[in-house]
Amino acid sequence: MGFHMTFYLSYKFRLLLLFTLCLTVVGWATSNYFVDAIQEIPKAKDFIANFHKAMVLGKKETLTNEAPVKKADLNHCPPVSPYLRGQDKLIFKPDLTLEEVQAENPKVHRGRHHPEECKALQRVAIIIPHRNREKHLMYLLEHLHPFLQRQQLDYGIYTIHQVGSKKFNRAKLLNVGYLEALKDENWDCFIFHDVDLVPENDLNLYKCEDQPKHLVVGRNSTGYRLRYNGYFGGVTALSREQFFKVNGFSNNYWGWGGEDDDLRLRVELHRMKIIRPMPEVGKYTMIFHTRDRGNEVNIERMKLLHQVSRVWRTDGLNSCIYKLLSVDYNPLYINITVDFWSGP
Repeated sequence: MGFHMTFYLSYKFRLLLLFTLCLTVVGWATSNYFVDAIQEIPKAKDFIANFHKAMVLGKKETLTNEAPVKKADLNHCPPVSPYLRGQDKLIFKPDLTLEEVQAENPKVHRGRHHPEECKALQRVAIIIPHRNREKHLMYLLEHLHPFLQRQQLDYGIYTIHQVGSKKFNRAKLLNVGYLEALKDENWDCFIFHDVDLVPENDLNLYKCEDQPKHLVVGRNSTGYRLRYNGYFGGVTALSREQFFKVNGFSNNYWGWGGEDDDLRLRVELHRMKIIRPMPEVGKYTMIFHTRDRGNEVNIERMKLLHQVSRVWRTDGLNSCIYKLLSVDYNPLYINITVDFWSGP
């Protein structure tokens, strides 16, 4: 009986000891697992955080890349804009202000505008030479901005303002406009535009063709007839390459007259043909004014015209020297002010 009791207790004790040992092993294993898991939590958090950042960055990159894709996906504008309305009746308000013109053209920024609904076929720079013609410039801007927008052009308007006491040099100012405008944009087409001529018909497209284009077929002051055979003044359109090819205008025409005939001779020397719109389309209103002081008739013009074939390679864009005083980006136009310290 005593032997059985001792054996029974010893058996129970061994079972208890075994159970305790098992619990100890399980507890140790479990504690190590949770400790390792707790230690891994920061790593997991870092992984999730980094993954989230990668997702956000990916979204940002996608959004950033979407804008140029959408712009690139724009269709080209049609050759003839659907917004054209043809002959327009021009009105010149005597009390017009530049602020009014600006309010009428809210989408023009720093003298530039492009269509939002399509990709323009050409980038066009309008070059306007003048001296003390702010009133005429305001009237031209009032009509020219909506005119160009209806034609769905990507355009910029540059005014080239001559200061100083030298005689007015329209041709040299136009050379300056070409050279300075190309610092802003690699323009496809250049429209050389007198400040006192306002187009009446938006079917008269301000775009360049495979030949130089003369846009002023007639004006109100001449009964809407071409001034004379071969006339190439007022408003002309030449591509960047065409104007460069003829070396631009001559720089030697001080005062009024001769520089447009000189350009025509340069064009003809390069076997290019001048084209024009139909007479009913190429109509302009000339804003009346008296001849400016400092822009008297150039009595040397005929002599200079006889020299064109001999001097065009050295007299033009490659010899245009000027003093650049300022470039001001106004809301409706870019104003470039220059002085010429040589010449009459």
